[in-house]
Amino acid sequence: MIIDAWAQHPTLRHIQDPIFESLLRWTHMQAPSEELPVSLTIAAMDAAAVDLSLISAWVAPRSVMISNDEVAGFVGEYPDRLAGVGSVDISRPMDAVREVRRCIEQLRFKAIRVLPWLWGVPPTDRRFYPVYAACCEHGVPFCTQIGHTGPLMPSEVGRPIYLDQVALDFPELVIVAGHIGYPWTDEAIAVATKHPNVYIDTSAYTAKRYPAPLVEYMRGHGRTKVMFGTNYPMIMPSKALEGVAALGLDDEAKEQFLSGNAERVFLG
Repeated sequence: MIIDAWAQHPTLRHIQDPIFESLLRWTHMQAPSEELPVSLTIAAMDAAAVDLSLISAWVAPRSVMISNDEVAGFVGEYPDRLAGVGSVDISRPMDAVREVRRCIEQLRFKAIRVLPWLWGVPPTDRRFYPVYAACCEHGVPFCTQIGHTGPLMPSEVGRPIYLDQVALDFPELVIVAGHIGYPWTDEAIAVATKHPNVYIDTSAYTAKRYPAPLVEYMRGHGRTKVMFGTNYPMIMPSKALEGVAALGLDDEAKEQFLSGNAERVFLG
């Protein structure tokens, strides 16, 4: 079984947003001119034998790139292959708390994701804290991004060490930190090792590009703390999986990485 911990079925608002222009150039992607059918995402999963993808909403200060209701609609088309991850506007704390509740209780999403670089503040900013409390109350993980940003936005807010303070303030909060944390991967490993409820996902990187310290962590005491992700459509699942066999993971570590950790964290 393979579970993709970070993907999105993009809307045109999302993939055509000017903030991603530099990223599209770097990945040589062509932005589509019409809305993409969800079947296209399923086909990409099938090509890589990915069983389930957690697809995310995107809420930014200036726009809703992918709404929670759109994600719910995508999941509704393929409920056995897709699971929803909601997002909220942290500038409106009580609205954010109510939206977390709606995402979990009504839309049946599995997690909430907010990206610090979109908001220009670190995850220790006070505006995040009501969302953390709501995630704890509803028993769902909080997902975020660590490391440098592909779009031309400041990377400092992605320093993994910020999550150390969050985990100290909310020890019951499950945190899934995506995008490996490069160039601060050692920092990410340290935080995940220190805190039982902090995890790393490998989205936005192919297996061939995983930093050596992360691979060593996955082989050893971090085998229960790292999960596979793609950041689809920026990286296709088949491309993201190239090189997994060369990582030197034993059978248990490989199973935990590809599905076991995500299944335990997101699906209970």
